[in-house]
Amino acid sequence: MPTVERDVPSGPTTTSEEFSARIFGATGPAAGAGLELAPFRGVRFDPAVVGDLASVTTPPYDLIDDAERRRLLSEGGHNFVRLILPSQPGGGYREAGETLRRWLDEGVLTVDPEPALYVYEAADRQAVRQRGLLGAVGLRAESQGVILPHEDVYPGPVRDRLALMSEARANLEPIFLIHEGGGDAARIVDETAEAAPLMEFPASDGLVHRVWRITDPVRIARIAADLRGRQALIADGHHRYATYRALQARYHRSGFGDGPWDHGLALLVDSTRYPPRLGAIHRVLPGLAPHRVLERAKAVMEVTPLPGSLPVALAALADAGDRPAFLLGGGDGLHLLTDPDPARLAAVMPPDRSPRWRRLDTAVLDHLLIAGVWGVPENERSVEVVHDDPAAALARARRTGGTAVILNPLRISDVLAVAGGGERVPRKSTSFGPKPRMGMVLRLLDPS
Repeated sequence: MPTVERDVPSGPTTTSEEFSARIFGATGPAAGAGLELAPFRGVRFDPAVVGDLASVTTPPYDLIDDAERRRLLSEGGHNFVRLILPSQPGGGYREAGETLRRWLDEGVLTVDPEPALYVYEAADRQAVRQRGLLGAVGLRAESQGVILPHEDVYPGPVRDRLALMSEARANLEPIFLIHEGGGDAARIVDETAEAAPLMEFPASDGLVHRVWRITDPVRIARIAADLRGRQALIADGHHRYATYRALQARYHRSGFGDGPWDHGLALLVDSTRYPPRLGAIHRVLPGLAPHRVLERAKAVMEVTPLPGSLPVALAALADAGDRPAFLLGGGDGLHLLTDPDPARLAAVMPPDRSPRWRRLDTAVLDHLLIAGVWGVPENERSVEVVHDDPAAALARARRTGGTAVILNPLRISDVLAVAGGGERVPRKSTSFGPKPRMGMVLRLLDPS
């Protein structure tokens, strides 16, 4: 694979919105007619070498905190964390690339002999929680209306993943796309899952993960025909999709023609058959003491002390209904914030946003509280995030001497409406799930 310069596409960036517009909105050479999911030669762990696949696969990289990363690295072996979060992030990505190629040479990882689409399933004892197609998605500019982002991204994580992809010369983790289908592709996915799986194992997340392979050219052509007129929403993996686009732009800017960089690894789930779960992403403000946060919040919102337990406080948060509401914690008690001051809210909200966007809890939080009365800068270091788990957010806040802000999940209808109207919800607003297990199928950019 040719070597090219290592930079995110050039140009000044001051906000996540501007950076997102450049990455997602840039024209791309792969300007096909619609949604494309191409077969590829998958790379998989060999159970005969690594043993239990649950012991080497992981959650997505951004759900693994430092303590868990250190624990997994200390255990040795072939855990996937050695590729996605090596011992020295940044400079350690060369180590990750070398590890990947060594594992290929040693047979720890094997490359399937022919291109395929893969059916991936996550299920518990009651039902299939997620089932979809793993393939190489054709990269599209947002203006084509084929792949719709619904969140903004920051340059830092994109540069981080770009450094990793450049050294690994691979797509290591699929992004998570959803679409409204119910057609021929959905039937083929379900028919494929009636056979014995290529791999199957229970993991620590309480789910059984299974993978099947589709190599029949007729079935692949039927899937392609069904998807061609559809569009997909990025449910999870905005920074990785932005990285795909940055890598694509880099190669074409360097004079290379069409190639594997015009696609990226993706899991495409038919939301009409397997509706995703939408959870909240909570905020942690490290070093910002809860009593200071609380006093400043009183100037713009109603504050109600909640002396009970966390479950009782979460019930009160959920009862807020359509009103913007937040739960503050990290110190000794919990407080419910509701009813933002209309005049203060109108003064800080971007005037060019739709009324639906301005009502989003995360928009109110970002503009009225975080940037407004709390004066916290907009970057990924000043505001940490915790997916789904309010107790984990509170624990992290206490460890850092900071404050946790617990949110209700956004409604899927609001997310789809905002994205369909050409807007994006504030970054880290949604936690779609269940998220796919990482390390089950990889995609090399130079598989030969």
